[in-house]
Amino acid sequence: MKTKNIPNKELSVGEVASRSGLPISTIHFYETKGLISSQRNNGNHRRYLRGVLRKLAVIKVAQKAGIPLSEIKQAMSQLSNDKTITADDWTQLAESWRAQLNERIDQLTRLRDTLGYCIGCGCLSVNDCELINPEDKLGEKGPGAYYLDPDVELDL
Repeated sequence: MKTKNIPNKELSVGEVASRSGLPISTIHFYETKGLISSQRNNGNHRRYLRGVLRKLAVIKVAQKAGIPLSEIKQAMSQLSNDKTITADDWTQLAESWRAQLNERIDQLTRLRDTLGYCIGCGCLSVNDCELINPEDKLGEKGPGAYYLDPDVELDL
């Protein structure tokens, strides 16, 4: 059985939008942010290499995972603009975000576990919280939800 050879044709922004499920304005936005690139044809219309579809998929997944666009750009800058992202590239990108995602999961778990009885302690009670923050001692540290930040030492 012979496989169909997909031509290496360039895609218009409308074709990219249709294939990626993203609005044209989002594609233009990603381009202005340097996440993807296009070339201009003789009519000055944008043309994208087919590999942009996989890059857009990576961007969408990374954003759903909460990775900021600046970090997505930095990670993807290591890949050539004309290169289609491979499975090995995706493995490398995913691994580079793993520690950050694990930390975010830990923060969300702490938030979930304290949400029912405390706000972590910022403390948004009127003056003090007799449950976890007696005499508002954490207020002396300044603003913030200290129980949700593992890097802050609490000495109550």
